[in-house]
Amino acid sequence: MDLFEAIATRRSVRRFADKPVEDEKLAAILEAVRQAPSWANLQCWRLIVVKDSSLKQTLSELSYVESFFSPLGYKSNPARKGIAEAPLVIVACAEPGQSGNIWGQPYYLTDIGIAAQNLMLSARALGLGSVFVGVFDEEKIRTLLGVSPTARVVGLFPVGYPLEEKSSGPPRRPLGEIVFFERWGQPYNR
Repeated sequence: MDLFEAIATRRSVRRFADKPVEDEKLAAILEAVRQAPSWANLQCWRLIVVKDSSLKQTLSELSYVESFFSPLGYKSNPARKGIAEAPLVIVACAEPGQSGNIWGQPYYLTDIGIAAQNLMLSARALGLGSVFVGVFDEEKIRTLLGVSPTARVVGLFPVGYPLEEKSSGPPRRPLGEIVFFERWGQPYNR
């Protein structure tokens, strides 16, 4: 699958088939993350690959933060079950001290965002699904996985074969709503 097809067909996958991810595919995904650009090429990301069922179950339980989801009307994180049933979960961490911070802009978040996009698009190109899970109890996950005190847990990415293929994704805004030409507010009409 080419890059533009992977971009156009990538969907957030929260339910996974009971089929392991081949080691070669996992290695290709990890290599895609490794190749991501970063602030001053400092490559602040650190990844933990979790396959152990009990660890995945605990990660699933820690992905529900009531104060976040309850006001939205959710009794659970929609991705929670997928974390437990996915063949593997990639826990993306960052070393903020190994990235830039200019004018209050912490670039480790941008670095991880770029690396995460490589992760999700490479998974899609390989016929796998993934989803970014960004609400979780960071301190408990740090303890569970022995994360360095200088690192931050930034996201959980369950990865596996989708239980079902979706034919279409959520609607996207037209370019005219999100792109300006030359200055803010000037329509992009190309």
